Amino acid sequence: MFGRLGAPEIILILIVVVLLFGAKKLPDMARSLGKSARILKSEAKAMKSEGQQPAPADPSAEQPPAQRTIQSAPGDVSSARPVTEPTDTTQR
Repeated sequence: MFGRLGAPEIILILIVVVLLFGAKKLPDMARSLGKSARILKSEAKAMKSEGQQPAPADPSAEQPPAQRTIQSAPGDVSSARPVTEPTDTTQR
């Protein structure tokens, strides 16, 4: 029933998207989608490299993580706050 999408179907879908969202919002949506993809890629890379590092021999010798600040949305200066990262308390 829904076998293949050809050129006419793709063009029709693009026209519907432009009509629904408007031509002015599409570049912003594409930009935010690109940012999200870059963040996802960097987080996946960090998790992969974190999994390849050898585990420390003595977990009690680890330094406590530094306090980080969560950044608020642009223009919203009241919601930025320092946070403490959760620590792994599981026993090995």
